[in-house]
Amino acid sequence: MSENAIEIRNLEKTYAPSGKAPKKVALKGIDLDIPKGSIFGLLGPNGAGKSTMINIMAGMVVKTAGSVKICGMDIDKHPRNARAAIGIVPQEISFDPFFTPLKMMDIQAGLYGVPAAQRRSLELLDLVGLKDKADAYSRSLSGGMKRRLMVAKALVHQPPILVLDEPTAGVDVELRQMLWEKVRMLSAQGVTILLTTHYLEEAEELCDRIAIINHGQIVANEEKEALLARIDNKEIIFRLDRPLEKIPAGLEKYQTRKDGNRTLVVRYSPEEHCCVDEIIQAVQKAGYGIADLSTDESDLEDVFLQLTRA
Repeated sequence: MSENAIEIRNLEKTYAPSGKAPKKVALKGIDLDIPKGSIFGLLGPNGAGKSTMINIMAGMVVKTAGSVKICGMDIDKHPRNARAAIGIVPQEISFDPFFTPLKMMDIQAGLYGVPAAQRRSLELLDLVGLKDKADAYSRSLSGGMKRRLMVAKALVHQPPILVLDEPTAGVDVELRQMLWEKVRMLSAQGVTILLTTHYLEEAEELCDRIAIINHGQIVANEEKEALLARIDNKEIIFRLDRPLEKIPAGLEKYQTRKDGNRTLVVRYSPEEHCCVDEIIQAVQKAGYGIADLSTDESDLEDVFLQLTRA
């Protein structure tokens, strides 16, 4: 048995010309393994190919070349079983506004062939905090509630893989934290999570492993810690006791900038410049007192921008 929930090999997708638009190569020979039980982040700018890849997995887009296996099942040889192994929460919110959440859950379960006696509609609504809205019209739900309902619908057939495509787009901070908690809980139960998001702090908080796609190609695929270590930069932020007139002598070899009248930011690499004392002494030798000092390390946004800037 493979240790991977999803295995993608040499996946290509080219969209045919349409009207005046030329053909578009969306995916260029993608190779990707997503381990079972992981929370896997798939990041990339708009148009990078994330949605195309997900839609191929879901059977909504026909690939040009390559292979995709979901829980060991090839999507070409076993399309029905492969699709049943995956639950997808799309970016777009779509459902009948005149159905109640409970009715929608039962319909979704029926579409997947789940017998009435085995349906967990109320349990799943309770999981996403919507049990008290089970019999309300869906049109009366707030935007955040509708997003939670989409998550519950994707779980009706108990898929071992859950794909969350921008699940927290446009939701408030409290709801985002609640969804993060549910994602961790599902992961602890053994569900493999594939997350796409433009909120990089979300991926940094949740994911075990992260792949970055740009112009239809995977440009990074590493454990989160290894990816963050790619940029070994830190910042020291000095709050000075008086206005800063010019950059102190001795700091020329660092990336140094003023930030307001009394704030000095020094960016350095610990590997190249391991002595922080040298930076502090340069500030003090210039005659400035240090009212406050803080540090800031590189985050996923720095890595993302470096890899997708081209």
